[in-house]
Amino acid sequence: MKTFASEGDGRRASRSKRHREPKDVDANDSRKRSNDVDALGALALAPAFVAFVFGVRDVGALACVAACAAASVACYVTTRAMIPYVMAKTAARGMTGYDLNKKGTKAGTVAVPEAGGVASGCAYAAACATIQSCQRAIRWAFGRADGKGYDDWALEQNSALACVGFMVFLGFVDDVLDLPWRVKIVTPGFAALPLLLSYSGGTTVLIPAPVRALLDLPSEMRSLNIGPLYLVYMFLMVVFCANSINIHAGLNGLEAGQSLIIAGAILLLNVSSLANDPSSEPITAGAHLFSIFLTLPFFATTLALLRFNWYPSRVFVGDTYTYFAGMTLGVVGTLGHFSETLLLFFLPQVLNFVYSTPQLFKLVHCPRHRLPVFDAKTGLLHPSKATPTRYNMNLVTLFLRLFGPCTERVLCMRLLAFQFASCAFAFVARHVLTGVWK
Repeated sequence: MKTFASEGDGRRASRSKRHREPKDVDANDSRKRSNDVDALGALALAPAFVAFVFGVRDVGALACVAACAAASVACYVTTRAMIPYVMAKTAARGMTGYDLNKKGTKAGTVAVPEAGGVASGCAYAAACATIQSCQRAIRWAFGRADGKGYDDWALEQNSALACVGFMVFLGFVDDVLDLPWRVKIVTPGFAALPLLLSYSGGTTVLIPAPVRALLDLPSEMRSLNIGPLYLVYMFLMVVFCANSINIHAGLNGLEAGQSLIIAGAILLLNVSSLANDPSSEPITAGAHLFSIFLTLPFFATTLALLRFNWYPSRVFVGDTYTYFAGMTLGVVGTLGHFSETLLLFFLPQVLNFVYSTPQLFKLVHCPRHRLPVFDAKTGLLHPSKATPTRYNMNLVTLFLRLFGPCTERVLCMRLLAFQFASCAFAFVARHVLTGVWK
């Protein structure tokens, strides 16, 4: 965040009344940006794609995911087409800022358009509505037009879209009005209400085996209905996810990059589960297909946005995108019933939040910006300090302290490599603990 988290998408120091295209960004920069994004997108999506091609055999599931993929491709194309339009409109209205990580260079004097996430949010909503229509048509095609089970699935999807849409709106309001952190920290709670009020799933949780052994519970007592407490858990989970992407930020491509990797891990998790469960009826709105329907268009729109936001950034994603991304991933994990695994995917965000807590809650001094210190002579970023004797407490600064000064692009890639490693660890932990933890 620009205030609460001291960075958010906020590399900008002030608003600008005039927009200038970054003339110092030459063809070589554009080519490097394109190559980086292509590689990142391929690494994030390839595992899920391979698992789907060689693992899923149900014809109905194949048809559903094919329709979702087609809508997601359209979402990608739409987002790429909309972003230049959004850039022009926001720049014309003075919604631009300066990249503080390039201060002292020619690039640091260029006014960069903000709120690029508006294009992603709009394209995502349109894609999800299209996918929902295709899913019902496929049910009819496979002789399941009775709608049994469809209404519950549609209700959850509509509530998810309401949450995401509300969050996009609130994020854009924040980009325009620059809300204080006390307001920003609670707004995701209001956006999560449609999800809670329309939730019709179970509230029973499995009791971990170590807990059963510790409490000496009967062997047949493997689950517990916690009722309203489960809704409280859902609420806290979604609110955390909505804020965590916003807090772990401050570099070109970091917000969209981490979201892309997590989305790719979610796709792999659901495709693998779908392939390993041939007895399921995917057409009946199973949790795995439901998660794929919500995640694949998000991956597509994020990849398109990243092509403009990767170093050197041509547009800032804004709180519009960070809230949209966090809310979408939180909703998918909650409704897909894999919130424990999602927290492992969010390990960097969890660590960043815990490490940042003293500053976030003003237990120690927290400056408005906790961005690295840029050395214009060397082009390297250095750890920033909150006071003359205390470093800022976030992962961006911690990585610079651990691995030394580096360029913004290298620092972002190191953080995204950690994100990849965290997602890989989640799959390993899930495999090792299967049958042991629960």
